[in-house]
Parts: sequence; structure tokens; C-alpha cells
Amino acid sequence: QVQLVESGGGLVQAGGSLRLSCAASGRTFNGYVMGWFRQPPGTEREFVAAINWSGGRTSYEDSVKGRFTISRDNAKNTVDLQMNSLKPEDTAVYYCAARWGSFGSGSYDANEYRYWGQGTQVTVSS
Repeated sequence: QVQLVESGGGLVQAGGSLRLSCAASGRTFNGYVMGWFRQPPGTEREFVAAINWSGGRTSYEDSVKGRFTISRDNAKNTVDLQMNSLKPEDTAVYYCAARWGSFGSGSYDANEYRYWGQGTQVTVSS
């Protein structure tokens, strides 16, 4: 079992920044691919970013490339999402997730992730 707890959400004006953090506990953290997903109001959960076990490989959804950065600290069992130049369309509940396996196409698919946090709300005002 892996337990995930997100923090750092809140209300920010367009153009501002937020840093989300996900703290993991339980089984060995550094064996997992970690991902961030989000769920805007009235829509399905969507991929935002993922990072492999070492932090050497990352991937991003096109709309956040150049604005968001995913990182991890295996010594602290944390994975962060730095979000800059936020837009109103970034408003969503953001979820941290973990999956065991290689860093491949499955990293984009929410169904491939076994463990999820409870989510943290990010609201960007115009």
C-alpha cells in the first residue's frame, strides 16, 4: 500500500503561481512512477504530468508544457508540481497518483495508476 496526501492548493489570480506537493508513505516510494492529474468541474480526470522513478524522465500534457514542472525527492518521499503562469482553465481538483511499472504510454492513463491522493483544489481567477 502507498498512501498519498496532496497539499498546496488554493486560490490564485491568473498569471500567478502555486506549488503542489504530494507526500507518500507506505511501500518503497522510489520504485513508482508518479503522476499528477486534474479534474475540472463537470469533466473527466485528465493527465497533467508524470515522472519516472529516478526523476530523469518527465512528460507533460501539451497545455501545461513550459508552465508546469514536476519533480520528486526520493529521500523525502515527495513529488511536487510547480505551476507558473496559471490560467483560469487550470482550475480543477489536482490529484497525485502512483503506479508501479515502466515509464511509458501507461503513464498518461489514469486507469494505470493504482494509488491516489484525496485531491487538492486549485482555483485560478481571471
